[in-house]
Amino acid sequence: MESRIAGRLRLDFSPLALLWKDERPENALQFAPGKWGCVMAMAAAAAKGRTACFSRETFGCFGGGVGLGFGNRYLDFPGGLEGFCRFLSTGNAGCGEGEKIAEALGPYTRKEFIDDFLHGERYIRSPELVRSFIEKLPMTDIPASFVVLKPIAETDPGEEPVVIVFFVNPDQLSALTILANYGREDMDNVIIPYAAGCQTMGIIPYREARSPNPRAVVGMTDISARKYTGRLLGKDKLTFTVPYRMFLEMEEHVPGSFLEGAVWKSLLTTS
Repeated sequence: MESRIAGRLRLDFSPLALLWKDERPENALQFAPGKWGCVMAMAAAAAKGRTACFSRETFGCFGGGVGLGFGNRYLDFPGGLEGFCRFLSTGNAGCGEGEKIAEALGPYTRKEFIDDFLHGERYIRSPELVRSFIEKLPMTDIPASFVVLKPIAETDPGEEPVVIVFFVNPDQLSALTILANYGREDMDNVIIPYAAGCQTMGIIPYREARSPNPRAVVGMTDISARKYTGRLLGKDKLTFTVPYRMFLEMEEHVPGSFLEGAVWKSLLTTS
């Protein structure tokens, strides 16, 4: 599959097709079962030309399992849901069994995780607000065995992605935001929710795909994930994820649009 949008934007990296599959693609990158890993690092590898896949045993981290659509994996977090609520906020030190759990995990996980488990990532003010955040996430258990990420050009005839993911710089993000609104009667067809990087290209766009008027989702405002993608793709990249139906709509709007005009061409020559 070729993309008019990708050609006009002159992207540094291929747009990604995210697919739900029941068979593991040959030669796909995949985390070892039960091993920690960042989904967004795998997404960066896919943007560079590889195929990556994930299953209910190989999603890398608890937030990744949630983000890809393998159910509420926060229930499996050390200390359960309450342990995760404290992890994302104020930490587990001095809370019930928190320090005992950290001590038991010590030999088997990264020091960084233990520090965050005890003292909190502090991305949300309180455990109570984390619980509210979780309740508002569009938890999904996909009807397939694998989530697959691969360059859009590598999709096979007849394959229909669930969403398309662009890695973009500020100029390209601006252009995609204009294009997402180009043929719509309203002006709020792009959202920037607070969520993990994988959730802004997974379950939140999945929700939009079910909507009569799907919106695009800007992501990679997750600074934990940016540690990995910045090294691999450059520090200026965000994600712009669109449900496949919206992607086709945007593709149709390229001819005759601002992407063929002087202002956009001037940005291309000065970038």
